[in-house]
Amino acid sequence: MSETPIALITGAARGIGFACAEAIAEMGARVVVSDIDEAGAIRSAEELGNDAVAIACDMGAPDEITALFDQIEAEIGPVSILVNNAGIARPGPFLETTLEQFQSVLNVNLTGAFLATQRAAKTMISHQIQGAVVNMSSINAVVAIPQIAAYCASKGGMAQLTKAAALALAPHNIRVNAVGPGSIDTEMMASVNANPEAMAMVMSRTPLKRVGTPREIADVVAFLASDKASYITGETIYVDGGRIGMNYTC
Repeated sequence: MSETPIALITGAARGIGFACAEAIAEMGARVVVSDIDEAGAIRSAEELGNDAVAIACDMGAPDEITALFDQIEAEIGPVSILVNNAGIARPGPFLETTLEQFQSVLNVNLTGAFLATQRAAKTMISHQIQGAVVNMSSINAVVAIPQIAAYCASKGGMAQLTKAAALALAPHNIRVNAVGPGSIDTEMMASVNANPEAMAMVMSRTPLKRVGTPREIADVVAFLASDKASYITGETIYVDGGRIGMNYTC
């Protein structure tokens, strides 16, 4: 990587995405904060400082993804680190989920990540950059929740996209990995945190008996994006307090 790598983090206005932007900025990268929430992205970039840039983008819109990379490459330079963090869930009963709802989740979580990875890789190759892509997966790539079927499907697809992209890009010394969070203290968990019964259920399936923090996810993302992970590609690291290893709850 160059002395000052350019890092694009999608869905970085808040939560895990913002924590990833912080951790990667601390590695010395110049960060591009992208989010569909333009005002939130601007606030995050201002908080990060260090020449961080905010660019609005809907990762479910292919034309916007193209425009995002066009702008970064024209105004800043080629992306060396890509973190595909943007994601949506749209929960609801399985039998009542519409095709539009299902596809909208896949468009953002999976198709958007594919398009961003492909575009970033083409530029890395043309500039002979030994870059890194880190995808945000989930334990729901492995364990399912019926109320978020589309989300589970998208994260299962992310696991295979990560492997396929890693194999395709290995000859170019571009690494592709993923991180799979468990229960993390974000806005998405706010309703669970406020419900003692729901939180008790979460704790029953979490051996470490606590939820994780966004920074605990971000530190693993930063590791995978760094030269310390130079011989790791095609892997998903699950940061879940031990949940996937359980075969019972108590």
